[in-house]
Amino acid sequence: MEYDDVVMGRRSIRGYQDKPVPRELIEEVLKLAMRSPTSMNTQPWHFHVITGEPLDRIRKGNTERILAGEPDSREFRRGEPFAGVHRERQVDVAKQLFGAMGIERDDKEKRQDWVLRGFRQFDAPVCVIVAYDRELSGSDDTAFDCGAVTTALVNAAWSRGLGCVINSQGIMQSPVVREHAGIPDDQVIMKAVAMGWPDEDFPANAVISNRKTVDEAARFVGFED
Repeated sequence: MEYDDVVMGRRSIRGYQDKPVPRELIEEVLKLAMRSPTSMNTQPWHFHVITGEPLDRIRKGNTERILAGEPDSREFRRGEPFAGVHRERQVDVAKQLFGAMGIERDDKEKRQDWVLRGFRQFDAPVCVIVAYDRELSGSDDTAFDCGAVTTALVNAAWSRGLGCVINSQGIMQSPVVREHAGIPDDQVIMKAVAMGWPDEDFPANAVISNRKTVDEAARFVGFED
């Protein structure tokens, strides 16, 4: 693919084929992703690539603990709930997804099932846990670098025919993730990326979120009119 085709064509994929992803292909994707910018070449990131039985144990532990009312235990900073225009954008994409899936506002069962899909990593065949070195926790550059490499990861995957969705649901119960993925204590769990071959018949996969225009997002200073 051309670069523009990757960036403009990529979508968040929430429905996957029941088809394994070769380790060699994931290694190729990671090699591309790790060429992303990193502050002073610190490269703070770690990737824990999980599939098969260990991933099934994480899915089971996540959903069981959530349904039991266990409070979430995310390790990376969470911040305040979205408000104003940011909340409006969040609600807008949720409406798009629910509309595509035929989930009515008052259908509690389907809405809960949709939420639980997230805790199951959207039933993807692969989950990539993005973590960083705990000794760099106080550095804002670390979060920036991990965001950059994760963006590069999903774009590189798309260029190879794989779909992804970056999410936090899959790491809400971090003790479960840490245990079954074997993540060492000197790393902080930051994000999860569901990965696999897109199911083209899954309605939500066709959703394209609305984005700001350049005029809305950017100011140009010192340029001639």
